[in-house]
Amino acid sequence: MNVNQITVPSLNLEKSVPFYQTLGLKPIVASLPYYARFECPDGNSTFSIQQVEQLPKGNGIHIYFECNNLDEHVHKLMSKGIEFDEMPNDKHWLWREAHLKDLDGNHLILYYAGENRLNPPWRLP
Repeated sequence: MNVNQITVPSLNLEKSVPFYQTLGLKPIVASLPYYARFECPDGNSTFSIQQVEQLPKGNGIHIYFECNNLDEHVHKLMSKGIEFDEMPNDKHWLWREAHLKDLDGNHLILYYAGENRLNPPWRLP
């Protein structure tokens, strides 16, 4: 099994599509104003946004996008006006992460984990 696609809710795709393009995702489906799907720049995963009348309540989901050059990528995004809630920093689970929210408040994490993504020292046998 492999994760193919994640879909998040959005109140306004006209604003959300450019935001995700700025992050580096490539649009492959545009059924505006209801749906848009993107291809991730690395790998074979896709990411989509779907129009909703109301955003879900509560903590919601966390979406992780892996970046090989995390600090450089974050600085490029900041120069394009993207705001971060948490700048890149090393976590005790051996990942380096930067946190932000999309225009609808969905929690996004740009991260780099290297070998520790699948093989942390505490991996089960």
